[in-house]
Amino acid sequence: MGALTLLGACSPKSNVEAKKNEKKNVLFIMVDDLRPQLGCYGQSQIKSPNIDKLASEGTLFQKAYCNYPVCGPSRASLLSGMRPNATRYVNNQCSVEKDEPNIVPIQKAFKDNGYYTVSLGKVYHHRFDREDGWSERPWHATDGEKRKEHPDGWRDYQNKSSIALCRKNKGRATAYEIGNVGDEDYFDGKIASRAISKLKMFKKTGKSFFMTVGFIKPHLPFNAPAKYFDLYPKNSIKIPDNYYAPKNAPKESLHNWWELRAYTDIPSREGTLSDEKAKEVIRGYYACVSYVDAMVGRVLDELKTLGLEENTVVCLIGDHGWQLGEHSLWCKHSNFNMALNTTMIVKAPGMNQGQKTNSLVELVDIYPSFCDLAQIPAPTHLEGKSFVPVLKNPNKKWKEAVYSKMGDGWSAITQRYIYTEWINKKGEVVNTMLYDHKNDPAENVNIVAEPKMKGVVKKMKQLLGQYVNAK
Repeated sequence: MGALTLLGACSPKSNVEAKKNEKKNVLFIMVDDLRPQLGCYGQSQIKSPNIDKLASEGTLFQKAYCNYPVCGPSRASLLSGMRPNATRYVNNQCSVEKDEPNIVPIQKAFKDNGYYTVSLGKVYHHRFDREDGWSERPWHATDGEKRKEHPDGWRDYQNKSSIALCRKNKGRATAYEIGNVGDEDYFDGKIASRAISKLKMFKKTGKSFFMTVGFIKPHLPFNAPAKYFDLYPKNSIKIPDNYYAPKNAPKESLHNWWELRAYTDIPSREGTLSDEKAKEVIRGYYACVSYVDAMVGRVLDELKTLGLEENTVVCLIGDHGWQLGEHSLWCKHSNFNMALNTTMIVKAPGMNQGQKTNSLVELVDIYPSFCDLAQIPAPTHLEGKSFVPVLKNPNKKWKEAVYSKMGDGWSAITQRYIYTEWINKKGEVVNTMLYDHKNDPAENVNIVAEPKMKGVVKKMKQLLGQYVNAK
């Protein structure tokens, strides 16, 4: 009877129940500057088979928005679960440790609930921000090499193969490089390999994990192995149709794309790019996306090979969008949709596969959603909202508006409109813009002053006030 009882305790039903109650792991993949120009988003220009495959196995968010289109504030915001405001997360020098030292960041919430937490590559903009939440020292591909880390922490240096990966000190390099090297001669190849080794460790130890993997490309400079450039013949690259500023665009909405001007082949102070140079830059961005896509594929393939896939939440995001000449702009740093709308795909155990949703979400929603999926308590300071109900029903009516900020520009985005106010230090609104994404998805005409839009402006201003005036 004892033997029979023991066999009964290990019955298939009880195994299923045990699996259901097992802690869910989290693999959080962050890709720098990844705009949603991917095959899974209906864009055919970029070859992204591995990210497309992930989308076919999970939920693709078509209207996901960053809360600040700059690396530092975006990451501090989403990892702390708090939106940027007038004094918090306002530039790349910000950190959770400086701006919100008393809150529990996402990695600490998981660590405190028994997870082994790991940071690989570029996760926080400042690598050691709230280091206390990680189970081990945050790792970057420069570790172990005899050189000092660049002050901003994430610029590619010249590596052992003497490839000019980025400007160093007072030296400057070109905006892109076609590298006659292998995948691991650039940082993202090393990051993928490190992630794979960690997955093998978790398989061996059986520890529940919360692992963040931060890939650096397609951040400038657009350097990638030559085979990824070969995917994009020069004559296949096109400049955007709206290679000009929007009609009636406020001066505050435009910028001098200083980030790109740091490179030797780009006009350093002013002036536009020639069509030929613009196409070269676009080609470099495309090649870097395909390179990162291949590295994402390596990690996800290993997750499956090790048998960890079934019990792991996988989330892939871009920390914000990026502009490739739209509105005559390059880089991010704007309140236009191209800079704010970003990539987000979530694959979770027990959820539907291959679905898309138009529900509005913002990156600050990730923290409470991970808590929800892992069934751990969510801290009370969180300003986002769990999107797990959307994973269960992608057609569910969800948020009325989401919010983004860039400098003095504050934006509210609804299903149809995006409205922005620039507010000075006195609290005065100095300029505004409004775009109708139904009739003008490319945002080519600012309609904020049109008499027929008066009611819409009033409503959008009211929605935006809920963000601007929040404490």
